[in-house]
Amino acid sequence: MSKIPLAGVIGCPVGHSRSPVLHGTWLRDYGIKGHYVPLHVEAKDLAAVLHTLPAMGFVGVNVTIPHKEAALALADTATPMARAIGAANTLSFVDGHIHADNTDGYGFMQNLRDGAPAWRAEGMALVLGAGGAARAVIVALADAGVPRIVLSNRTRARAEVLQAEIAAPVSVVDWAEWPQAAADAALVVNTTSLGMAGQPALDMPPALFDPRTVVTDLVYTPLETDLLRQARACGCVAVDGLGMLLHQAVPGFARWFGRRPQVSDALRAAVLGA
Repeated sequence: MSKIPLAGVIGCPVGHSRSPVLHGTWLRDYGIKGHYVPLHVEAKDLAAVLHTLPAMGFVGVNVTIPHKEAALALADTATPMARAIGAANTLSFVDGHIHADNTDGYGFMQNLRDGAPAWRAEGMALVLGAGGAARAVIVALADAGVPRIVLSNRTRARAEVLQAEIAAPVSVVDWAEWPQAAADAALVVNTTSLGMAGQPALDMPPALFDPRTVVTDLVYTPLETDLLRQARACGCVAVDGLGMLLHQAVPGFARWFGRRPQVSDALRAAVLGA
């Protein structure tokens, strides 16, 4: 009798993750005998846990903060995307080996294309923030053919480190200058936590955007942030961040459970209600 496949999400903390609801919905909808569970793992225990999970029946795990970089370092093999980003969010256990991938960029691009189907990889893209999500977004945009990416972060030095480490057409501007850059952008992406529930708002001047600009926010709590609200007021196409979470989960689920799932309105509702 074959084992029931197990998967999960590793983080510290991990209780906030909506991935168990997301994957659990797919497992139930497709009638798959499998389980997906949250796993709170301290940094000091990560290596031991990853090497123990396959013997327990785990076929893979998602990885969230603060373990993404360490997970890549512990992997036996990795995709070019994970190597380019410098972090892993999806691990698969195959024949005693740990295979690492990063699907954040894939999730971002799928969400962008769903929400702004007319968008093309032309003109300048402005990316706010210089954390792990920004790395994934920049690599994905460069891979899609965006010719120029402007990066702005509250700490300029961190943005310059990212610029130096990623092979992409990136230039850096001071945080005070990003609104001016936004006026000339074809795409604006907020990867910071500003605007998230419980966090300070993203400080923006009125009438900031050209109506031809596409604006997307990786924050999805609330679903419509002040950034997206102002973008719509300017006549822009505004894309919320929930779809990135949903789409980035697709490749891992397909590898672990043998079926490529669909991102639907019902799935969005289930995850929003979690």
